[in-house]
Amino acid sequence: MKKLLALISDSYHEFKHVSTITTCAMFGAMSIVLNQLATIRVTPNLKIGFGALPNELVDYLFGPVVGSLFGGGMDIIKFMLKPDGGFMPGFTFNAMLAAFIYGLFLYKKPLSLKRMLAAKLVVAVLCNILLGTLWLSMINGKGYLALLPARAVKNLIQWPVDSLIFVLVAKTLEQAGVFRLVRRQHQP
Repeated sequence: MKKLLALISDSYHEFKHVSTITTCAMFGAMSIVLNQLATIRVTPNLKIGFGALPNELVDYLFGPVVGSLFGGGMDIIKFMLKPDGGFMPGFTFNAMLAAFIYGLFLYKKPLSLKRMLAAKLVVAVLCNILLGTLWLSMINGKGYLALLPARAVKNLIQWPVDSLIFVLVAKTLEQAGVFRLVRRQHQP
């Protein structure tokens, strides 16, 4: 429990660094561009996009507190820029919860496919399949169980693919020295 509280406290203290805010701004801009240009709508209730990748990088670099505030803020900003139906606070909650989970799994830990697969599975089941389907059923007036199978299949197919993409991108950025540069800015 002490490790968990220390992790959350460390993430909270990331806000002391100007580089945290500027890096979040850069990743936020990337997320918006990817959301606008690289999203494929399969059905009205299913879409595949890459706008979450920069959000996950923020979670990895700055932890659950910064990540959850960033995720919630980005969800609202993306909705304002490209409204997709009515605003549902549940999706903002999902974005914040997912970022918090990713931050707990990834922040200050070695980057590995196994760790990302575990984090993505928890987020896919809890946030996307269970809660996301609930929010969609409330918005669309369709039955929860009618939406559940397609969303479960989509998320379980995307789970290993998204995990692999994140690890490949993160390892490439790490090898290029991008993360080292960001972390060096945090040195006193």
